[in-house]
Amino acid sequence: MLQRKKPDVDIVNDILKAVLNARPDSTFIKSLAFQYEERGSLSKKQLEGLFHKASRVDTIPESKLTTLEAIIKKKPTRFKSAPPKPTPLYTKDEAAGKMIDAILAKYPQHKMVLFLKAKYDNNEMLNASEMADLQRFGKLLK
Repeated sequence: MLQRKKPDVDIVNDILKAVLNARPDSTFIKSLAFQYEERGSLSKKQLEGLFHKASRVDTIPESKLTTLEAIIKKKPTRFKSAPPKPTPLYTKDEAAGKMIDAILAKYPQHKMVLFLKAKYDNNEMLNASEMADLQRFGKLLK
């Protein structure tokens, strides 16, 4: 909630009442007045809407409109950030792929490595024991 220097002076409430007197049929201003009574403040967008409506009413003093404009400029502007780009659930381990290709180049019928290649090509994670087996086969190649 906003701390006011003089709690007896309420520019927003004064402007709301003045606009309601000038345009008693405005549902937008009625809803703003209700929200202001309930919460004690309005958002920057709501204040901008109030300022737009109030600037059309001739009976509101220019000083109150200027004060409302200053209150609006004082409030922070909130921006919606862009959603993050989707990242793949699984990233292939390039070293494992090269190791599989090297082993299959020398032994194309190796059943365990063919099984690991099928898992690798289907974007399935190779667990620790499978990676250990793959490294062991790679060492036997050298």
